[in-house]
Amino acid sequence: MLSLLDRQRTVAPPGFNRWLVPPAALAVHLCIGQVYATSVYKTALVQHFEVSQTAIGIVFSIAIVMLGLSAAVCGTWVDRSGPRKAMAASAACWVTGFLVGALGIATGQLWLLYLGYGVIGGIGLGIGYISPVSTLIKWFPDRPGLATGMAIMGFGGGALIASPLSTRLLSAYDPGYDSSVTGSAPAGSAVALLFVTFAVLHALFMAYGAATIRVPADGWRPDGFDPASLKQKALVTTASVSARNAIRTPQFYLLWIVLFCNVTAGIGILEQASPMIQDFFRDGGGVSTVSVAAAGGFVGLLSMANMAGRFVWSSTSDVIGRKPIYMVYLGVGLVTYLLLALFGQVGTALFVLFAAVILSFYGGGFATVPAYLRDLFGTFQVGAIHGRLLTAWSAAGVAGPLIVNGFLDAQGDPGTLTAEAYRPALLTMVAVLAVGFVANLLVRPVASRFHEPVTTSERSPR
Repeated sequence: MLSLLDRQRTVAPPGFNRWLVPPAALAVHLCIGQVYATSVYKTALVQHFEVSQTAIGIVFSIAIVMLGLSAAVCGTWVDRSGPRKAMAASAACWVTGFLVGALGIATGQLWLLYLGYGVIGGIGLGIGYISPVSTLIKWFPDRPGLATGMAIMGFGGGALIASPLSTRLLSAYDPGYDSSVTGSAPAGSAVALLFVTFAVLHALFMAYGAATIRVPADGWRPDGFDPASLKQKALVTTASVSARNAIRTPQFYLLWIVLFCNVTAGIGILEQASPMIQDFFRDGGGVSTVSVAAAGGFVGLLSMANMAGRFVWSSTSDVIGRKPIYMVYLGVGLVTYLLLALFGQVGTALFVLFAAVILSFYGGGFATVPAYLRDLFGTFQVGAIHGRLLTAWSAAGVAGPLIVNGFLDAQGDPGTLTAEAYRPALLTMVAVLAVGFVANLLVRPVASRFHEPVTTSERSPR
Protein backbone atom coordinates (compact mmCIF):
# COMPACT_ATOMS: atom_id res chain seq x y z
CA MET A 1 0.00 0.00 0.00
CA LEU A 2 2.84 2.40 0.84
CA SER A 3 4.22 1.96 -2.68
CA LEU A 4 1.22 3.97 -3.92
CA LEU A 5 2.89 7.00 -2.34
CA ASP A 6 6.12 6.65 -4.33
CA ARG A 7 7.08 9.41 -6.72
CA GLN A 8 7.05 7.15 -9.79
CA ARG A 9 3.41 6.29 -9.13
CA THR A 10 2.48 9.98 -9.45
CA VAL A 11 4.09 10.76 -12.82
CA ALA A 12 1.38 12.03 -15.17
CA PRO A 13 0.73 10.10 -18.41
CA PRO A 14 1.08 11.80 -21.82
CA GLY A 15 -1.75 14.23 -22.54
CA PHE A 16 -2.53 14.82 -18.86
CA ASN A 17 -4.36 18.11 -18.26
CA ARG A 18 -2.22 20.21 -15.90
CA TRP A 19 -5.31 22.13 -14.72
CA LEU A 20 -6.34 19.04 -12.76
CA VAL A 21 -3.42 19.58 -10.39
CA PRO A 22 -4.49 22.87 -8.68
CA PRO A 23 -7.59 21.31 -7.01
CA ALA A 24 -5.35 18.72 -5.34
CA ALA A 25 -3.10 21.49 -4.03
CA LEU A 26 -6.10 23.49 -2.83
CA ALA A 27 -7.48 20.49 -0.93
CA VAL A 28 -4.36 20.47 1.24
CA HIS A 29 -3.84 24.21 1.57
CA LEU A 30 -7.45 24.96 2.50
CA CYS A 31 -7.11 22.50 5.39
CA ILE A 32 -3.80 23.70 6.79
CA GLY A 33 -4.94 27.30 6.25
CA GLN A 34 -7.17 26.78 9.32
CA VAL A 35 -4.20 28.02 11.34
CA TYR A 36 -5.26 31.57 10.39
CA ALA A 37 -8.59 31.15 12.22
CA THR A 38 -7.07 30.58 15.66
CA SER A 39 -8.09 34.04 16.86
CA VAL A 40 -11.76 32.92 16.77
CA TYR A 41 -11.28 30.78 19.88
CA LYS A 42 -8.25 32.54 21.37
CA THR A 43 -10.26 34.29 24.09
CA ALA A 44 -11.93 30.98 25.01
CA LEU A 45 -8.53 29.35 25.50
CA VAL A 46 -7.26 32.30 27.56
CA GLN A 47 -10.21 31.88 29.92
CA HIS A 48 -10.12 28.08 29.91
CA PHE A 49 -6.44 27.83 30.88
CA GLU A 50 -6.53 31.08 32.92
CA VAL A 51 -3.37 32.42 31.29
CA SER A 52 -2.31 35.55 29.39
CA GLN A 53 -2.87 36.32 25.72
CA THR A 54 0.85 35.81 25.16
CA ALA A 55 0.71 32.28 26.62
CA ILE A 56 -2.04 31.30 24.14
CA GLY A 57 -0.42 33.24 21.32
CA ILE A 58 2.65 31.04 21.77
CA VAL A 59 0.61 28.09 20.42
CA PHE A 60 0.28 29.90 17.09
CA SER A 61 3.92 30.94 17.17
CA ILE A 62 5.14 27.38 17.80
CA ALA A 63 3.07 26.13 14.85
CA ILE A 64 4.59 28.74 12.53
CA VAL A 65 8.11 28.08 13.83
CA MET A 66 7.70 24.36 13.18
CA LEU A 67 6.25 25.15 9.75
CA GLY A 68 9.43 26.93 8.74
CA LEU A 69 11.80 24.44 10.36
CA SER A 70 10.08 21.36 8.92
CA ALA A 71 9.92 22.98 5.48
CA ALA A 72 13.64 23.73 5.67
CA VAL A 73 14.62 20.27 6.90
CA CYS A 74 12.24 18.31 4.65
CA GLY A 75 12.43 20.45 1.51
CA THR A 76 14.95 18.26 -0.29
CA TRP A 77 13.09 15.11 0.83
CA VAL A 78 9.86 16.51 -0.66
CA ASP A 79 11.59 17.15 -4.01
CA ARG A 80 13.09 13.66 -3.97
CA SER A 81 10.09 11.66 -2.69
CA GLY A 82 7.37 13.48 -4.56
CA PRO A 83 4.26 15.37 -3.47
CA ARG A 84 1.98 12.40 -2.74
CA LYS A 85 4.18 10.97 -0.02
CA ALA A 86 4.78 14.46 1.38
CA MET A 87 1.06 15.33 1.41
CA ALA A 88 0.25 12.04 3.16
CA ALA A 89 2.88 12.78 5.81
CA SER A 90 1.48 16.29 6.19
CA ALA A 91 -2.04 14.95 6.72
CA ALA A 92 -0.85 12.47 9.35
CA CYS A 93 0.93 15.18 11.35
CA TRP A 94 -1.78 17.82 10.98
CA VAL A 95 -4.60 15.49 12.05
CA THR A 96 -2.56 14.06 14.93
CA GLY A 97 -1.79 17.60 16.07
CA PHE A 98 -5.49 18.40 16.35
CA LEU A 99 -6.21 15.23 18.31
CA VAL A 100 -3.35 15.77 20.77
CA GLY A 101 -4.36 19.43 21.10
CA ALA A 102 -7.95 18.41 21.84
CA LEU A 103 -6.69 16.09 24.58
CA GLY A 104 -4.69 18.96 26.08
CA ILE A 105 -7.73 21.25 26.14
CA ALA A 106 -10.01 18.55 27.56
CA THR A 107 -7.56 17.72 30.38
CA GLY A 108 -6.43 21.30 31.04
CA GLN A 109 -2.82 20.52 30.04
CA LEU A 110 -1.54 23.51 28.09
CA TRP A 111 1.71 21.74 27.25
CA LEU A 112 -0.24 19.15 25.27
CA LEU A 113 -1.77 21.96 23.20
CA TYR A 114 1.76 23.26 22.57
CA LEU A 115 2.94 19.78 21.59
CA GLY A 116 -0.09 18.81 19.50
CA TYR A 117 -1.29 21.85 17.58
CA GLY A 118 2.07 23.62 17.88
CA VAL A 119 4.83 21.07 17.30
CA ILE A 120 3.20 18.08 15.59
CA GLY A 121 0.64 20.13 13.69
CA GLY A 122 3.33 22.66 12.76
CA ILE A 123 5.41 19.91 11.13
CA GLY A 124 2.35 18.99 9.07
CA LEU A 125 1.97 22.64 8.12
CA GLY A 126 5.51 22.89 6.77
CA ILE A 127 5.47 19.70 4.72
CA GLY A 128 1.96 20.35 3.42
CA TYR A 129 2.79 23.93 2.49
CA ILE A 130 5.78 23.33 0.21
CA SER A 131 4.81 20.08 -1.52
CA PRO A 132 1.96 21.43 -3.72
CA VAL A 133 3.85 24.68 -4.41
CA SER A 134 6.99 23.07 -5.83
CA THR A 135 4.82 20.73 -7.91
CA LEU A 136 2.74 23.53 -9.44
CA ILE A 137 5.84 25.52 -10.35
CA LYS A 138 6.97 22.54 -12.44
CA TRP A 139 3.56 22.32 -14.12
CA PHE A 140 3.40 26.06 -14.92
CA PRO A 141 6.94 27.22 -15.88
CA ASP A 142 5.34 29.75 -18.24
CA ARG A 143 3.31 31.38 -15.44
CA PRO A 144 5.02 30.69 -12.10
CA GLY A 145 3.29 33.57 -10.31
CA LEU A 146 -0.14 32.28 -11.32
CA ALA A 147 0.86 28.74 -10.33
CA THR A 148 2.02 29.62 -6.83
CA GLY A 149 -0.95 31.94 -6.39
CA MET A 150 -3.37 29.11 -7.16
CA ALA A 151 -1.82 26.89 -4.51
CA ILE A 152 -1.12 29.38 -1.79
CA MET A 153 -4.44 31.23 -2.07
CA GLY A 154 -5.93 28.08 -0.55
CA PHE A 155 -3.74 28.49 2.50
CA GLY A 156 -4.82 32.10 2.86
CA GLY A 157 -8.46 31.19 2.30
CA GLY A 158 -8.52 28.41 4.88
CA ALA A 159 -9.81 30.78 7.54
CA LEU A 160 -12.60 31.89 5.20
CA ILE A 161 -14.12 28.45 5.75
CA ALA A 162 -12.73 27.63 9.18
CA SER A 163 -13.73 30.88 10.88
CA PRO A 164 -17.53 30.80 10.34
CA LEU A 165 -17.55 27.01 10.64
CA SER A 166 -15.75 27.28 13.99
CA THR A 167 -18.28 29.81 15.26
CA ARG A 168 -21.23 27.59 14.27
CA LEU A 169 -19.71 24.43 15.71
CA LEU A 170 -18.74 26.13 18.96
CA SER A 171 -22.33 27.36 19.34
CA ALA A 172 -23.59 23.82 18.72
CA TYR A 173 -21.13 22.25 21.17
CA ASP A 174 -21.78 24.86 23.89
CA PRO A 175 -25.48 25.92 24.05
CA GLY A 176 -24.54 28.65 26.52
CA TYR A 177 -22.29 30.36 24.00
CA ASP A 178 -23.86 33.17 21.95
CA SER A 179 -21.53 34.62 19.33
CA SER A 180 -23.82 37.65 18.92
CA VAL A 181 -23.23 38.72 22.54
CA THR A 182 -20.13 40.80 23.23
CA GLY A 183 -17.87 39.11 25.78
CA SER A 184 -19.38 35.66 25.30
CA ALA A 185 -16.85 32.84 25.00
CA PRO A 186 -17.36 29.08 24.51
CA ALA A 187 -16.31 26.53 27.10
CA GLY A 188 -13.00 24.71 26.72
CA SER A 189 -14.84 21.43 26.15
CA ALA A 190 -16.48 22.95 23.07
CA VAL A 191 -13.09 23.96 21.65
CA ALA A 192 -11.82 20.40 22.28
CA LEU A 193 -14.75 18.97 20.31
CA LEU A 194 -14.07 21.51 17.56
CA PHE A 195 -10.50 20.21 17.27
CA VAL A 196 -11.71 16.61 16.95
CA THR A 197 -14.19 17.64 14.24
CA PHE A 198 -11.48 19.41 12.26
CA ALA A 199 -9.23 16.35 12.57
CA VAL A 200 -11.85 14.19 10.85
CA LEU A 201 -12.71 16.71 8.12
CA HIS A 202 -9.09 17.51 7.31
CA ALA A 203 -8.15 13.82 7.12
CA LEU A 204 -10.75 13.32 4.38
CA PHE A 205 -9.88 16.36 2.27
CA MET A 206 -6.11 15.97 2.54
CA ALA A 207 -6.40 12.31 1.57
CA TYR A 208 -8.20 13.42 -1.60
CA GLY A 209 -5.39 15.85 -2.40
CA ALA A 210 -2.68 13.24 -1.92
CA ALA A 211 -4.56 10.70 -4.06
CA THR A 212 -5.08 13.03 -7.04
CA ILE A 213 -1.76 14.94 -7.19
CA ARG A 214 0.50 14.32 -10.21
CA VAL A 215 4.00 15.41 -11.27
CA PRO A 216 5.08 16.08 -14.87
CA ALA A 217 7.33 13.61 -16.68
CA ASP A 218 11.00 14.53 -17.09
CA GLY A 219 11.46 16.99 -19.92
CA TRP A 220 7.77 17.94 -20.10
CA ARG A 221 6.94 21.46 -21.29
CA PRO A 222 3.64 23.25 -21.94
CA ASP A 223 2.71 23.51 -25.61
CA GLY A 224 4.36 26.51 -27.22
CA PHE A 225 6.59 27.29 -24.22
CA ASP A 226 10.23 28.20 -24.92
CA PRO A 227 12.39 28.46 -21.76
CA ALA A 228 14.80 30.76 -23.60
CA SER A 229 12.09 33.45 -23.65
CA LEU A 230 12.43 33.84 -19.88
CA LYS A 231 15.96 35.14 -20.30
CA GLN A 232 14.54 38.39 -21.67
CA LYS A 233 13.07 39.31 -18.28
CA ALA A 234 15.04 41.03 -15.54
CA LEU A 235 16.33 38.81 -12.69
CA VAL A 236 15.05 35.65 -14.45
CA THR A 237 17.55 32.85 -15.13
CA THR A 238 17.32 29.67 -17.18
CA ALA A 239 20.24 28.24 -15.19
CA SER A 240 19.90 26.14 -12.03
CA VAL A 241 21.18 26.66 -8.50
CA SER A 242 21.17 23.86 -5.93
CA ALA A 243 19.72 24.35 -2.47
CA ARG A 244 23.21 24.02 -1.01
CA ASN A 245 24.58 26.79 -3.21
CA ALA A 246 21.50 29.00 -2.86
CA ILE A 247 22.11 29.56 0.85
CA ARG A 248 25.58 30.84 -0.01
CA THR A 249 24.24 33.71 -2.10
CA PRO A 250 23.41 37.20 -0.79
CA GLN A 251 20.13 37.03 -2.75
CA PHE A 252 18.84 34.25 -0.48
CA TYR A 253 19.41 36.30 2.67
CA LEU A 254 17.97 39.47 1.17
CA LEU A 255 14.81 37.53 0.27
CA TRP A 256 14.83 36.06 3.78
CA ILE A 257 14.72 39.57 5.22
CA VAL A 258 12.01 40.61 2.72
CA LEU A 259 9.80 37.66 3.63
CA PHE A 260 10.44 38.06 7.36
CA CYS A 261 9.42 41.71 7.33
CA ASN A 262 6.33 41.21 5.18
CA VAL A 263 5.15 38.25 7.28
CA THR A 264 5.87 39.90 10.64
CA ALA A 265 3.68 42.85 9.70
CA GLY A 266 0.76 40.75 8.48
CA ILE A 267 0.87 38.01 11.09
CA GLY A 268 0.65 40.53 13.91
CA ILE A 269 -2.84 41.47 12.73
CA LEU A 270 -3.96 37.95 11.85
CA GLU A 271 -3.10 36.44 15.22
CA GLN A 272 -5.03 39.19 17.05
CA ALA A 273 -7.71 39.94 14.44
CA SER A 274 -10.91 39.10 16.33
CA PRO A 275 -10.04 40.83 19.64
CA MET A 276 -8.39 43.71 17.78
CA ILE A 277 -11.48 44.99 15.98
CA GLN A 278 -13.49 44.69 19.20
CA ASP A 279 -10.89 46.70 21.13
CA PHE A 280 -10.65 49.43 18.48
CA PHE A 281 -14.31 50.32 18.83
CA ARG A 282 -15.66 50.81 22.36
CA ASP A 283 -18.41 53.08 23.64
CA GLY A 284 -18.13 55.49 26.55
CA GLY A 285 -18.66 52.67 29.03
CA GLY A 286 -15.82 50.61 27.65
CA VAL A 287 -18.13 48.07 25.97
CA SER A 288 -17.18 47.04 22.45
CA THR A 289 -19.62 48.05 19.75
CA VAL A 290 -18.45 45.08 17.64
CA SER A 291 -20.06 41.73 18.54
CA VAL A 292 -18.20 38.44 18.70
CA ALA A 293 -20.07 37.28 15.59
CA ALA A 294 -19.11 40.45 13.69
CA ALA A 295 -15.49 40.01 14.79
CA GLY A 296 -15.60 36.45 13.46
CA GLY A 297 -16.93 37.83 10.19
CA PHE A 298 -14.00 40.26 10.13
CA VAL A 299 -11.61 37.31 10.42
CA GLY A 300 -13.36 35.71 7.46
CA LEU A 301 -13.12 38.93 5.45
CA LEU A 302 -9.41 39.17 6.18
CA SER A 303 -9.12 35.61 4.94
CA MET A 304 -10.79 36.68 1.69
CA ALA A 305 -8.31 39.57 1.33
CA ASN A 306 -5.44 37.22 2.15
CA MET A 307 -6.65 34.69 -0.40
CA ALA A 308 -7.41 37.23 -3.12
CA GLY A 309 -4.01 38.87 -2.65
CA ARG A 310 -2.27 35.54 -3.10
CA PHE A 311 -3.87 35.03 -6.49
CA VAL A 312 -4.25 38.59 -7.85
CA TRP A 313 -0.91 40.04 -6.76
CA SER A 314 1.13 36.94 -7.64
CA SER A 315 -0.49 36.82 -11.08
CA THR A 316 0.29 40.52 -11.50
CA SER A 317 3.94 39.74 -10.74
CA ASP A 318 4.07 37.65 -13.95
CA VAL A 319 3.47 40.92 -15.82
CA ILE A 320 5.43 43.56 -13.89
CA GLY A 321 8.07 41.35 -12.28
CA ARG A 322 8.75 40.02 -8.80
CA LYS A 323 10.95 42.85 -7.50
CA PRO A 324 8.48 45.63 -8.45
CA ILE A 325 5.55 43.81 -6.85
CA TYR A 326 7.45 43.53 -3.57
CA MET A 327 8.05 47.26 -3.69
CA VAL A 328 4.26 47.56 -3.67
CA TYR A 329 3.81 45.04 -0.83
CA LEU A 330 6.34 46.73 1.41
CA GLY A 331 6.09 50.39 0.35
CA VAL A 332 2.33 50.75 0.08
CA GLY A 333 1.96 48.38 3.03
CA LEU A 334 4.12 50.69 5.13
CA VAL A 335 1.87 53.65 4.38
CA THR A 336 -1.29 51.61 5.01
CA TYR A 337 -0.01 50.41 8.38
CA LEU A 338 0.70 54.01 9.36
CA LEU A 339 -2.84 55.02 8.38
CA LEU A 340 -4.26 52.13 10.41
CA ALA A 341 -2.29 53.19 13.48
CA LEU A 342 -3.30 56.85 13.25
CA PHE A 343 -6.82 56.75 11.79
CA GLY A 344 -8.09 53.18 12.12
CA GLN A 345 -10.42 54.06 14.99
CA VAL A 346 -12.27 56.71 12.95
CA GLY A 347 -14.74 54.14 11.58
CA THR A 348 -15.12 50.40 11.20
CA ALA A 349 -15.26 50.62 7.39
CA LEU A 350 -11.91 52.47 7.30
CA PHE A 351 -10.40 50.01 9.78
CA VAL A 352 -11.54 47.02 7.74
CA LEU A 353 -10.25 48.60 4.50
CA PHE A 354 -6.77 49.25 5.89
CA ALA A 355 -6.53 45.78 7.43
CA ALA A 356 -7.75 44.12 4.22
CA VAL A 357 -5.13 45.92 2.10
CA ILE A 358 -2.37 44.89 4.51
CA LEU A 359 -3.54 41.28 4.48
CA SER A 360 -3.77 41.21 0.68
CA PHE A 361 -0.09 42.25 0.55
CA TYR A 362 0.73 39.68 3.22
CA GLY A 363 -0.88 36.94 1.16
CA GLY A 364 0.62 38.23 -2.07
CA GLY A 365 4.09 38.12 -0.54
CA PHE A 366 3.71 34.45 0.32
CA ALA A 367 2.39 33.53 -3.11
CA THR A 368 5.02 35.49 -5.02
CA VAL A 369 8.14 34.38 -3.16
CA PRO A 370 8.31 30.86 -4.73
CA ALA A 371 8.18 32.48 -8.18
CA TYR A 372 10.84 35.00 -7.05
CA LEU A 373 13.01 32.03 -6.03
CA ARG A 374 12.32 30.29 -9.33
CA ASP A 375 13.40 33.43 -11.23
CA LEU A 376 16.65 33.75 -9.30
CA PHE A 377 17.62 30.09 -8.76
CA GLY A 378 15.77 28.06 -11.42
CA THR A 379 13.47 25.07 -10.91
CA PHE A 380 16.11 22.43 -10.09
CA GLN A 381 15.60 22.40 -6.29
CA VAL A 382 13.14 25.24 -5.86
CA GLY A 383 11.12 23.24 -3.32
CA ALA A 384 14.13 22.73 -1.11
CA ILE A 385 15.20 26.39 -1.44
CA HIS A 386 11.66 27.50 -0.67
CA GLY A 387 11.67 25.29 2.41
CA ARG A 388 14.86 26.88 3.70
CA LEU A 389 13.53 30.37 3.06
CA LEU A 390 10.44 29.61 5.14
CA THR A 391 12.59 29.78 8.27
CA ALA A 392 11.89 33.50 7.84
CA TRP A 393 8.24 32.65 8.41
CA SER A 394 9.25 30.78 11.58
CA ALA A 395 11.06 33.83 12.90
CA ALA A 396 8.18 36.11 11.91
CA GLY A 397 5.72 33.74 13.57
CA VAL A 398 7.49 34.51 16.84
CA ALA A 399 8.26 38.19 16.24
CA GLY A 400 4.84 39.31 14.98
CA PRO A 401 2.68 37.96 17.82
CA LEU A 402 5.30 38.84 20.44
CA ILE A 403 5.43 42.45 19.29
CA VAL A 404 1.64 42.79 19.41
CA ASN A 405 0.96 40.68 22.50
CA GLY A 406 3.93 42.13 24.36
CA PHE A 407 2.66 45.69 23.91
CA LEU A 408 -0.93 44.68 24.71
CA ASP A 409 -0.05 42.80 27.89
CA ALA A 410 1.79 45.93 29.07
CA GLN A 411 -1.22 48.14 28.27
CA GLY A 412 -3.92 46.26 30.21
CA ASP A 413 -6.15 43.20 30.47
CA PRO A 414 -8.03 41.56 27.55
CA GLY A 415 -11.46 43.08 27.12
CA THR A 416 -10.40 46.50 28.39
CA LEU A 417 -7.97 47.57 25.67
CA THR A 418 -8.57 50.40 23.20
CA ALA A 419 -7.10 51.58 19.90
CA GLU A 420 -4.45 53.57 21.77
CA ALA A 421 -3.06 50.35 23.24
CA TYR A 422 -2.35 49.03 19.74
CA ARG A 423 -0.58 52.11 18.38
CA PRO A 424 3.00 51.32 19.59
CA ALA A 425 2.83 47.84 18.06
CA LEU A 426 1.45 49.12 14.75
CA LEU A 427 4.10 51.82 14.46
CA THR A 428 6.76 49.20 15.14
CA MET A 429 5.43 47.28 12.14
CA VAL A 430 5.92 50.40 9.99
CA ALA A 431 9.64 50.32 10.80
CA VAL A 432 9.79 46.57 10.08
CA LEU A 433 8.29 47.08 6.61
CA ALA A 434 10.80 49.86 5.88
CA VAL A 435 13.67 47.42 6.50
CA GLY A 436 12.11 44.92 4.09
CA PHE A 437 11.67 47.59 1.42
CA VAL A 438 15.39 48.40 1.49
CA ALA A 439 16.36 44.72 1.35
CA ASN A 440 14.22 44.18 -1.75
CA LEU A 441 15.88 47.12 -3.50
CA LEU A 442 19.26 45.41 -3.05
CA VAL A 443 18.31 42.16 -4.87
CA ARG A 444 20.42 41.49 -7.98
CA PRO A 445 20.81 38.47 -10.35
CA VAL A 446 22.65 35.45 -8.92
CA ALA A 447 26.30 35.24 -9.97
CA SER A 448 27.12 32.50 -12.49
CA ARG A 449 29.64 30.86 -10.13
CA PHE A 450 26.67 29.51 -8.12
CA HIS A 451 25.04 27.87 -11.18
CA GLU A 452 24.93 24.10 -11.60
CA PRO A 453 26.42 22.44 -14.71
CA VAL A 454 23.86 22.24 -17.53
CA THR A 455 23.59 18.45 -17.28
CA THR A 456 22.71 18.63 -13.58
CA SER A 457 19.56 20.66 -14.17
CA GLU A 458 18.27 17.88 -16.39
CA ARG A 459 18.51 15.23 -13.68
CA SER A 460 15.68 14.45 -11.26
CA PRO A 461 15.90 16.15 -7.83
CA ARG A 462 18.35 14.42 -5.53
